[in-house]
Amino acid sequence: MIRWTGFVIAHRKRIVACWLVLFVLGGWAAANLGGLLSNRFSVPGSESERGLNLIKDHMGDRSDGAFTLVATGVDSAADRATVRAATRRGAGVVKGGKAGPLLPAARGVVYAQIATPLENQDATKATPRIRAAIGRPAGVTTYLSGFPAINHDTQKIFNEDLGRGESIGIPIALLVMVVMFGTLGGIFVPVAFAAMTIPTTLGLVWVFAHLMDMAIYVTNIVALIGLAIAVDYSMLVVFRYREELAKTDDPHDALRRTMATAGRATLFSGMTVAIGLALLVFMPLPFIRSMGVGGLLVPVVSIAASATLLPAMLAMMGHGVNRWRIIPRRWLERRAAADATGFWHGLATAIMRRPLVFFVGAASVMLVLALPAFALHVTGGDNRGTPLTTEATRGLHVLETTLGAGALAPHQIVIDTRVAGGASDPRVQGAERRLLVQLRRDPAIQPRTIAAPVLVPAALARQASLVDRDGRVLQVRAAGRTDSGTQQAMDLVHRIRDRYIPASGFPSRADVLLTGAPAFGVDFIDKAYGVFPWLVLAVLVVSYLVLLRAFRSVVLPAKAVVMNLLSVGATYGVLVLAFQHGWGRHVGFGQTPQIDGWIPIFLFALLFGLSMDYEVFLLSRIREEWDRRHDNDEAVAYGLEHTGRIITAAAIIMIAAFGGFVAGSFPALKEFGLGLSAAILLDATVVRAVLVPATMKLLGRWNWFLPERVRRAMRLRTPAVAPDLETASG
Repeated sequence: MIRWTGFVIAHRKRIVACWLVLFVLGGWAAANLGGLLSNRFSVPGSESERGLNLIKDHMGDRSDGAFTLVATGVDSAADRATVRAATRRGAGVVKGGKAGPLLPAARGVVYAQIATPLENQDATKATPRIRAAIGRPAGVTTYLSGFPAINHDTQKIFNEDLGRGESIGIPIALLVMVVMFGTLGGIFVPVAFAAMTIPTTLGLVWVFAHLMDMAIYVTNIVALIGLAIAVDYSMLVVFRYREELAKTDDPHDALRRTMATAGRATLFSGMTVAIGLALLVFMPLPFIRSMGVGGLLVPVVSIAASATLLPAMLAMMGHGVNRWRIIPRRWLERRAAADATGFWHGLATAIMRRPLVFFVGAASVMLVLALPAFALHVTGGDNRGTPLTTEATRGLHVLETTLGAGALAPHQIVIDTRVAGGASDPRVQGAERRLLVQLRRDPAIQPRTIAAPVLVPAALARQASLVDRDGRVLQVRAAGRTDSGTQQAMDLVHRIRDRYIPASGFPSRADVLLTGAPAFGVDFIDKAYGVFPWLVLAVLVVSYLVLLRAFRSVVLPAKAVVMNLLSVGATYGVLVLAFQHGWGRHVGFGQTPQIDGWIPIFLFALLFGLSMDYEVFLLSRIREEWDRRHDNDEAVAYGLEHTGRIITAAAIIMIAAFGGFVAGSFPALKEFGLGLSAAILLDATVVRAVLVPATMKLLGRWNWFLPERVRRAMRLRTPAVAPDLETASG
């Protein structure tokens, strides 16, 4: 690091110029990124995905791209004719669109499906044109609903909720930086770091968007993580640089010492963040994988910037980092003196005196919060909790209160007879009738929603996409009484697949598949959580090895991994208490009996990396003092005193950014925001400020245990913390 910093100092202007070029290119790419992003969702290789593709290929229809026209005030034959005409006009907008028959939902309420060959993303874009074609028929009230229409109508609300995190986080980040840095010179560093790294990362996302589908929310992930890392790394390095400037008149020597200590910590910290986010890249689901790629690029770019841009800027600024004070000098001097007498010194001293008391208290808090995590129940997600402020969601509400919440998400049983005309085979029709009998008997299914070719004339069956043109592929549809993400709907998927379809006796040559939103939810959970535990294990092992090299101890990395798992477990427990058990409804969170399946996965990936950030900052400073003094108590206390304020400030910024989601309109976003905010709060207070120091005090010299065999295998050595700069650089 010392030799590398010398190289950066010598070429500082060229390095900054290179980053300016990357900033310009990244900014241009980011401005052209929107059209390349999508919200396509798929579960490759699953039964539901194969069934959906079968319907699309043979019937020109996709259930995820289908609209539902709901009409109220339909009291006469003339009203029904008006709605039929409106449905045909809407279907005519999309090439290959089909208008389904009018079906009764309740007295005066009818609905009809508008099938399209479009994927959900493309159908969403067609929503305004279909609405314009439908118009406002006289005498009735119509609502264009369905998944594409709901996505279209709620996208603006969702984007506002996502933007709330940034709109809250950025002003609070600036306020915290003003208080922490105290000078415009100091504040310039994190602002410039974020301004360079975030557009550069988005530029790389633009490149990847040409190679794979990238989720539309990746820009929000990049902005939030990029801002958090920029502030974290800048504070750690700038504060250390100021300490070193106070010891020497040579800014370059101060910078070399800074990069050999705090700079090294940021590199290992970036590696741990990258390892956590890499979990998402290896998930077998394109939507999650794309978010992982975007998230992973943030620490990769930040590592490069921390090793080049950050020291180059400081080399150019020199003592200028302390110029242009915006808070009084006496405040800065008082804060510097408080390291030895203030809150963090007092807390460190108290923990060193009674480590067992603090350990038991902090561990008890975390374990009590983690226990409810064993009751965590995840789902593929549905429309529950969607704001009823748009046309599409109001139409959904009409169907929910008449047919049931599952009306927009029917179960679709697709039968590929594998021969032309196979749908008219008596054996196929007999099996179809036996299947219908079982579906009607199931109390979880709304009988009025059952549709099958044997129930309607052939012409109407083709019009309603129940059988294809060749008579080879047919489908049976039946809507459940509950929404697609409920446990009842998921149980119904298993009953249809495991009992009803096998008992129906379809010919052996036929391929019978269950698709639809409930089946997609089940397949998503099975596929995601089939690999999630193994990826978690891989993350833990790789993190341990990286931290072993960072801390030069076999004990500290194990403790760090355990502490992070404890933080994640407590976070899951908070979600269960707040949402599944309904404690959060007292503060406006609402209550939902399950957590969306993507949330625990994303939380683990983000939290493991970001909370390990704090661990590396704290333990690196403690290790530094141990190498200097070989006094465990002094090293732990000193490390806490000199990093506590930085960790707290960084945590405040991230809690503000992620906490903005809690005020959102969607339950899933509230869960995500609360999970991130609670985890960072617990991690920065209970874990890093109390549990880690208490554990290290209790372990004593065992903290630094490194067997000789391990040291040789990892090629580790223990350098001096205050290196001989002339010898090292020479």
